[in-house]
Amino acid sequence: MKLAEYAAFDATGLAELVAKSQVTPKDLALTAANAIETTNPHLNAVVETYADRIEDLDESTLGKGPFRGVPFLIKDVFGHEAGRRIEFGSRLCEGMVVETGTYFVDSLKAAGFNILGRSHAPEYSMSATAESTLYGNCANPWKEGYSAGGSSGGAQAAVTAGLVPAAHGSDIAGSIRIPASWCGGVGLKPSRGRVSIGPVMDEAGFGYSANLAQCKSVRDAARILDCVASPRPGDPYIIPQPEDSYGALMAADPPRLKIGIVLDDLLGVANDPEVAAAVNATGKALQDMGHSVEPAHADMGGMETLRAMVDIFFFAFDSRIDGYAKLTGRAVGPDTLESVTLGLYDYAKTITPARFMQRWVALNAARRKLGAFWNDFDIWLSPTTAWVAEPWGRYHLSKPGVTAQTMAEELFGSPTQYTLPHNLMGTPAISLPLAMHSNGLPIGVQLAAGPASEHALLQLAAALEQAMPWRGRVPPLHVSRP
Repeated sequence: MKLAEYAAFDATGLAELVAKSQVTPKDLALTAANAIETTNPHLNAVVETYADRIEDLDESTLGKGPFRGVPFLIKDVFGHEAGRRIEFGSRLCEGMVVETGTYFVDSLKAAGFNILGRSHAPEYSMSATAESTLYGNCANPWKEGYSAGGSSGGAQAAVTAGLVPAAHGSDIAGSIRIPASWCGGVGLKPSRGRVSIGPVMDEAGFGYSANLAQCKSVRDAARILDCVASPRPGDPYIIPQPEDSYGALMAADPPRLKIGIVLDDLLGVANDPEVAAAVNATGKALQDMGHSVEPAHADMGGMETLRAMVDIFFFAFDSRIDGYAKLTGRAVGPDTLESVTLGLYDYAKTITPARFMQRWVALNAARRKLGAFWNDFDIWLSPTTAWVAEPWGRYHLSKPGVTAQTMAEELFGSPTQYTLPHNLMGTPAISLPLAMHSNGLPIGVQLAAGPASEHALLQLAAALEQAMPWRGRVPPLHVSRP
């Protein structure tokens, strides 16, 4: 299979070729390896490939689900596949091996995905860019020297550039949606509790984190969600399940919905005028479909809420790092951790249980305040990010002068202004590449819905995919280009 032909398909399309015996899983694995070998030296999105899943692939080991044989990448974060290396993008964890797998990877394998390597992520997935001292900078396929976003930047860059049709993404403050926005892909963050990552972890990031995939089509996002959204024994809670599959629900016409356009500076960051215009154009398209669309407002509590989340996210972070140091036999210090991470390691020691609980109460209040939005609207429409992709170095965890006390403003404010509210509320949100900026970079537009309402997002997203299509766009850095 030629690279241009391979990269033209989404995951569903490749799976259909396998099902019709027009191509074998081994063919796809070898083609993906060729794509990685050809393009990754310029992209730096893939940090490891697995020979036993490529040239030594035994097809009988693949699951028999709907994505049988489709190449897939796992993000270098939180030990997903037992027996494989996981390094968290950190010199401290270089060469570390996963001891216990997750239900999430079990579900991906049962779906038939061929997980053939790891994607680039920043140190401990703590940045809005896939840049690290260990692996260097992941390139944005659309513009040389620009960030692919983070923390799932390597995953989305690999999908956008055609290396694989889909890849694992995780999202604690926007880490699925930011790369989707900056690279021009589809990124769905599911509702809190929708996708289990047990048995070792239950509520990653105290419930703020969610796992799914970086995609190039809405139908892939829906069908992958179908494969991984089953409740598992011992899950801390089970949220309402849909009456039908997401793949089927996606194809249904949504009812008339009330949509609120949110362009408030939630963290004090002014929107790029072209980004705001893209959101308004999306609102007009939805209005033309028969939905009610009007300006709306939200209040997250500003930077104080973001600072409170830093204390929540990094409570006991020092203990986690000490555990990795013990496993690898390396000392914690500037030779093993990036400067901001090392500062957070020391800062974590100052977060007392009393302060943690104070922050927890403050975030609960912020969540209740934000949640009032759903009393008046069915859908929250906003930019995914206030600005399009920025040059390397802007959000790097070794950025000079950034400390644990200033990282909220310096590294998180701009990219997470519109993504973070939905981690706080636990509500589903999707980024769609609905426009292009005059500077040649994609603009992501975000749709969000109330808890457990992924079906509503997927229905609207599928309609917008038809009304404002993006599949014909091919970035300069792509496997189909010399």
